[in-house]
Amino acid sequence: MVNTLSHLGVGLLIALALGFKGKKRNVVAFLSILPDLDFIPYTLFFLLSSSVSHETRTHLFYFLGHREFMHSILFIFLVTLFIWLRTKDRLFTAAGFAAILSHSYLDYATSWKMRPLFPFSTESSIMGAVYFFDPIANLLPLLPIFIVLVGYQKNRGRWNGKFNRFCTFVTNNRRSLYRTLAVVLLVWIIVLPVAKFFLVNQISEAEGTRISYQGTYPVSPGKFLAAYEYNNTHFKIMEISYLSGIGRSDFIEKINSTGSVPDASAYAERAGKLYSTAFPQEIDYPVFSVSENGDNGTVTVLLSDARNSYVENWAYFRTVYRFVFDKESGEYEAYASEQTGRERRLERNYFG
Repeated sequence: MVNTLSHLGVGLLIALALGFKGKKRNVVAFLSILPDLDFIPYTLFFLLSSSVSHETRTHLFYFLGHREFMHSILFIFLVTLFIWLRTKDRLFTAAGFAAILSHSYLDYATSWKMRPLFPFSTESSIMGAVYFFDPIANLLPLLPIFIVLVGYQKNRGRWNGKFNRFCTFVTNNRRSLYRTLAVVLLVWIIVLPVAKFFLVNQISEAEGTRISYQGTYPVSPGKFLAAYEYNNTHFKIMEISYLSGIGRSDFIEKINSTGSVPDASAYAERAGKLYSTAFPQEIDYPVFSVSENGDNGTVTVLLSDARNSYVENWAYFRTVYRFVFDKESGEYEAYASEQTGRERRLERNYFG
């Protein structure tokens, strides 16, 4: 998930490298941020989701959710087809395709699960090879934006006497500069997933088990958070990097019971089954904390990801679900809190 401004810069870079100006340049740049306009249907989803059945809610989420349908291959194909039918311009169509594809690819390569094959498959996946704040993926695309901004100001008689040498250099090396930047960015975002593949294989061999490529997430440039099921009761969490291999590692208990809670495992299992029917699915390595409140006859189960304590300022893993089960009736209430700590009550149709 690269920031929106950098997405825009990638679109501009594609347009400038192909020599587009004016309206064509602006349209290609817009296409590079088009998928993030799904915040509009996502708002509609929130308005409708509480008043429909669980099944309908799930289908609405697939189509209207953030980083769902509008980040899929089918959406990219439909937009590209629309451009071709409207313009019959091969180069412009190819540029539009590259711009919108770059957005979905960069999001897929960083830190958020997506459903790229929807509606043909509802399985979510992620590459997770590029750090969220990767300097090249985020900063290099800002240069085309700066170049366009300087040109805009110069054309309107502003910034006279400023950036003259820079403008001269860009003017004299326009095509080669843009193409060099495009090649550097392209090579970078292709090499990193391959490098991660070899790193994960190396760690898998060292641990004598299969480490999940998708379950290994970047936490800083060149450093990842990996996990696997060590045994029936614990997960093993590791910080790994290209330079030092396995760094810090810990064992996280799957079910932790506070006090003596009868059937703690049964309550944890029930919470896990409820969560498995919900969307989105943020938790890959579920851990449960079970406690009993004798005053009101309830059992509380906190469900989170085993990697939560390793990730700071990153909302993806920080969601914690709280289930409150009534011991007599079996009824439950469910809540969710994210990194901000603000807890919200979940509607019953959130779960199947």
